[in-house]
Amino acid sequence: MEKQTLGEKTAEKLLNMIHERGYTAGDKLPTEMELCQLLGAGRNTVREALRILVSRNIVTIRQGAGTFISEKNGVPDDPLGFSMMEDRRKLTRDLLQIRVMLEPPIAALAAQNADEEDIQKLEEILLKVEELIERREDYSQKDSQFHAQIAACSHNTVMSNLVPVITEGVRIFASTVRETEYVQTLASHRAIFRAIKEKKAVEAQEAMTYHLMYNQNRYRDEEKEE
Repeated sequence: MEKQTLGEKTAEKLLNMIHERGYTAGDKLPTEMELCQLLGAGRNTVREALRILVSRNIVTIRQGAGTFISEKNGVPDDPLGFSMMEDRRKLTRDLLQIRVMLEPPIAALAAQNADEEDIQKLEEILLKVEELIERREDYSQKDSQFHAQIAACSHNTVMSNLVPVITEGVRIFASTVRETEYVQTLASHRAIFRAIKEKKAVEAQEAMTYHLMYNQNRYRDEEKEE
């Protein structure tokens, strides 16, 4: 997998510190210099980490006042506030359960309603996912886009409100996938894409169900091993 930048690693350390110290909406964080000491990072790295958390609306910077925990965590990039949930294992399990309920019928709708432009965009994203997997680089963002594009292919206006659940679920789960699972991941994605392209709604639903159930069972087995 592609390594995280120092700023991204520091952003994760800062997020962990926020959890550990029990900061809540409106709380002020330590000064920039104090964060440098607490996180063992330079000023530029801390600033990059803060920019990352600002982009996810976890913190907000008020000129002349300091850095504060956002009043409404996770909006707009993470509208449901998943990044602030501490129990990542439970969150992963719960998101997989919800995705099993949501995504198979979405895939069926995509097969019924997708136009040529939708299919072309979906294929472009699929090829990029495959390229990143083959290069053993982080593909979680593109994988999220693949599933979000399937929702867009459904042409159902309600789907836009469900996409954050799907994309965050994909992003979190993709980070747990072992290299030994890459072949299965590729095969599942291709089966889903092929069914949507050929407008076979039942097959699209079945392919998505298989993909998600396989992931759910694998994650459950991994938890038992630990």
